[in-house]
Formats: sequence, structure tokens, C-alpha cells
Amino acid sequence: MAISSTAQFYFAYGSNMNQLRMQGRDMRVVSLVAGWIDGFGLRFNKRSRRDDNLACANIVFARNERIEGVLYELETLAEIAKLDPHEGAPRRYSREVFYVQTSGGPKPAWVYVANPAVLDSQILPARWYVDHLLAGREFLSDDYWQGINSTDCLPDSVEWS
Repeated sequence: MAISSTAQFYFAYGSNMNQLRMQGRDMRVVSLVAGWIDGFGLRFNKRSRRDDNLACANIVFARNERIEGVLYELETLAEIAKLDPHEGAPRRYSREVFYVQTSGGPKPAWVYVANPAVLDSQILPARWYVDHLLAGREFLSDDYWQGINSTDCLPDSVEWS
């Protein structure tokens, strides 16, 4: 599924669905639309780079699922590099290019995929972290948003950005 590395789009399926979070990361965005990838699903199975006991979002192959999110059109091709330190790339996530479906057709986009060394299916996300995903509501189907909202979470703890 990986393709050309000249993508000027970034697909956020995790906490970067929160537009305020992206603004705080000084991302220069031209536009944003709803996007999805069939055959992949959302999991909270990536250990946080700040706390190994907290789970972060990850994309996984899941034949009968669809992951939804926000497709950001970036101002320049180089803009994606600003996110690497926040995502812990290349150690915690690899950055790959996938075709993301939109109402206007497929677009090649950068997608962060958790590296196997940081996966742990026994941990949960904090509620404040899940709330960042829920901030992308206008770009998600109702059923998908409800699924995220019903995610089992740890009690709120100290928040980090």
C-alpha cells in the first residue's frame, strides 16, 4: 500500500484530528476534509513516548474495517517533518504513504504507523487523549465517532501535549 514519498497530504486518525493540536504544532495547512482507509482499523495499542502505561492511537490491517480521520492538505511537501518529533518518528512510528479515500477521490497521504517494538495490547488510553480524537467529529461518521467515544479509558491523569 506504500507509494510515492512526494505526498503533500497528511492523514490524522489519532490526536491530530484535533485542529487546535495541529495549530499548536505550527502546521501550515491549506485545507482539510474527511478521509478514510478501507481494510484498516483504529487501535489504542501504541505505548506513549512519554508514559509506557498510556496507549496512543495506531492504524492496523483489518480486512473488514475502515479507519476514519482528517486529511490535511499541507502547504508544502516539507511540512510533514514538523510532526516527526511529536510523533516520535522514526523510532516509535514510521511515516508511510497510503491512498486515503475522500469524497473527491483518493489522495496519497502520509500516515504514521506504530513500530512493533512499541506495541502493547494490554494498555489503555487516557480519556483526555481520546477527547483529542473526538474533536474531529465533523470529519467522522456518527457510528465511528460513537465507537471512539465508547473506548475504555484510564482515569484522567496529568495531560501532556
